[in-house]
Amino acid sequence: MAQSLNKTITLQTTGVSYLGIGSKVGKFLVGDQAIEFYPDTNVEQYIQIPWTSIQQMGANVSGKSISRHFEILTDQGKFLFASKDSGRILKIARQELGNDKVVKLPTLLQTIGKKLFGKR
Repeated sequence: MAQSLNKTITLQTTGVSYLGIGSKVGKFLVGDQAIEFYPDTNVEQYIQIPWTSIQQMGANVSGKSISRHFEILTDQGKFLFASKDSGRILKIARQELGNDKVVKLPTLLQTIGKKLFGKR
């Protein structure tokens, strides 16, 4: 039985995890101790990421709109997710982690530009 790390839940929303082959639709629980993802097909394949193990978290931002996709970088690796509420998730993460760990990720064009023209 899956046991949540959180004592209080700040946000519960739906989303997608891109871990392994394919994607899994499920529920996010964002709380005081961790960000958690529970797939709809099998909740025993859950992902729990404590706030203390997150090194960086970010999403693409263009203008005032935040991408649905966001990534979490931990000491265990990189986790890719998507949610219609990614902005709200990142806002809660900023409160838990601080401004220095929640970042804007480069867009695809910025990444290609760096590779073509070098760092300026």
